[in-house]
Amino acid sequence: MALERSEVEKIAHLARLGLNESEIPRTTETLNNILGLIDQMQAVDTTGIEPLAHPLEATQRLRADLATEENHRDAYQAIAPAVENGLYLVPKVIE
Repeated sequence: MALERSEVEKIAHLARLGLNESEIPRTTETLNNILGLIDQMQAVDTTGIEPLAHPLEATQRLRADLATEENHRDAYQAIAPAVENGLYLVPKVIE
């Protein structure tokens, strides 16, 4: 399927592309090359080939869900000016 100049102008108008007169031939050629590649890809016989979810069929390596940091809350709150039930107390800023 090859595009004509008028079709490219219409596509450019619909896509709100401001193409100059000098850009239309190059754009027509580029779009025709893309459509030619699509035609080549569609011509490949894929019967009997199962679709892939991922090209490498790789599985993600997962690490163990273990806590690696110690709880330092008591040490951090020891230097805080005001703490109650494990929470930092701050002055009221909204009246």
